[in-house]
Amino acid sequence: QVQLVESGGGLVQAGGSLRLSCAASGRTFRRYAMGWFRQAPGKEREFVAISSWSGSSTYYADSVKGRFTISRDNAKNTVYLQMNSLKPEDTAVYYCAADERSYSGSSRYEYDYWGQGTQVTVSS
Repeated sequence: QVQLVESGGGLVQAGGSLRLSCAASGRTFRRYAMGWFRQAPGKEREFVAISSWSGSSTYYADSVKGRFTISRDNAKNTVYLQMNSLKPEDTAVYYCAADERSYSGSSRYEYDYWGQGTQVTVSS
């Protein structure tokens, strides 16, 4: 069993930056693929980024490519999402998720564990 707790959300102006963190419990964290998703009001939860178990492979949604960076520190059981050049359309609740496999995909149905989410609001 893995528990995930996100932090780092908040209110930021367009063009600004935030770094989200997701702290995981459990000794097997380092074997899991980790992803970030987001959900805006009235919309489906959508994929943002994924990191393989080692962090050597990453993949991003086109909408965030070049602006967001996913990274992980397995010694700290933590995955991060650095968000730069934020836009109002990035406003959403951001969730981290864990897949027990070493690599995963962009479908939310592939993930086994979810955090409670952290709100990110970008003002224009």
